[in-house]
Amino acid sequence: MEVADDGRIRTGTLWTGIAHAFTATIGSGILALPWCMGQLGWILGPFVLVSFAAITYYTAIHLCDCYRTPDPVNGRRNYNYMGAVRALLGQRNVLICGIIQYSNLWGSMIGYTITTVISMAALKRSISCFHEKGRSARCEVSANKYMLLYGAFEVILSQCPNLEKAAFLSVVAAVTSLLYSFIVIGLSTAKLISSHFDFKGSLMVAHQSSMDMDMPSSTKIWHVFQAFGNLAFAFNYTTLLLEIQSAPAENKVMKKVTLCSVGSTALFYISIGCTGYAAYGNQVPGNILSRFYNLLWLVDVANLAVIVHLIFAYQVYAQPVFAVHERWLGSTWPTSFLNRIHTIKITFIHNFTIHFTLGRLLLRSIFVMFTTLVAMIFPFFNAVLGFIGALSFWPLTVYFPLTMYTVQANIKRGSSTWIVFQVLGLVSMVVTLIAAVGSIADILENRKHAKLFHIDQL
Repeated sequence: MEVADDGRIRTGTLWTGIAHAFTATIGSGILALPWCMGQLGWILGPFVLVSFAAITYYTAIHLCDCYRTPDPVNGRRNYNYMGAVRALLGQRNVLICGIIQYSNLWGSMIGYTITTVISMAALKRSISCFHEKGRSARCEVSANKYMLLYGAFEVILSQCPNLEKAAFLSVVAAVTSLLYSFIVIGLSTAKLISSHFDFKGSLMVAHQSSMDMDMPSSTKIWHVFQAFGNLAFAFNYTTLLLEIQSAPAENKVMKKVTLCSVGSTALFYISIGCTGYAAYGNQVPGNILSRFYNLLWLVDVANLAVIVHLIFAYQVYAQPVFAVHERWLGSTWPTSFLNRIHTIKITFIHNFTIHFTLGRLLLRSIFVMFTTLVAMIFPFFNAVLGFIGALSFWPLTVYFPLTMYTVQANIKRGSSTWIVFQVLGLVSMVVTLIAAVGSIADILENRKHAKLFHIDQL
């Protein structure tokens, strides 16, 4: 094992970096990719997806040079995204970046809650209805109790110590996300084979299908805008890049990691999005898993994989949010009874002791319950994912990485590189705004017609 110049032991290599980056990027956002293709059509859909991959790659390779500052090879290490922002852009930008980044993490927790409960209810519907009465049976499932059950389980899981350091979470996330991804590709391909490769869909944007004859034109426009946010959500890579350990010289190795991981992810996403859209055309649902009725047992396995993946992925996103609030609580009231450590010994388990504070117990529980409540009020899968993607794309994927590199490399104002950065930033900001507007408009429109605490996909 090699001890790095900062005294830490590092075992990371190019291949471990690629593995971490790939599994960190692949997530529940892939379930919305065929729907995105359906809103954008065969020409614009793949083009936008590839464009997001290209932009992510371009900004990420510049961010790689910000891992060390001020010198990209021998400078001081920045162990995470906000550390690089602090070193290059100052404390004021750290505050702005922190608000956006932690809002994005919280939004992901809401999205994961909705996605998991959709899969839980779908699994229940399949087992208790479809397997017994056939796929044509009308099976209504109330998702309320599953939402509460999921929230209660996350409250318990949130109290587990050092969960953010548990290596098994990454293994579980990798295996389960790849499992349901390949099932989606396999079932979509099987549908195409059974239809003798009759590729469905259209070249048109927001093309009218038999499922939405009464849908207003404004709603279709919101869905097109929303699709941009869904695709942006699927490429949530840049903020994780600096936390992936790699061998020296880190910037060179991390650029190779970025090329391999973003490239392979883009190919993977194109496969899922295009096969799903080709199989079901403009009738493709927001969550592709809800469209499969053949091989129900395999669909059940996919939904179970989604549930297991997102139960633990929720905690991966929650732990940094918990940590920042607990640090604030400890610094604001350091002598408060809320920060006093309590100990419980489990007598029937040898040497098993639980340490906790009332602040941790109350803060984490209230936060998870509030997140669950918000998910119950706004249970709109594509709209929520679109808004989360819009929230993070321009500021976190484009603006901060390129601004940090501008400072790091001393890019002169008015130079060709500076002009490219400005144009890319402006285009990305416009994409973020239209994705946010489309998602918010769709949420408000759905909220008018939806029942409170009711998931419309079920």
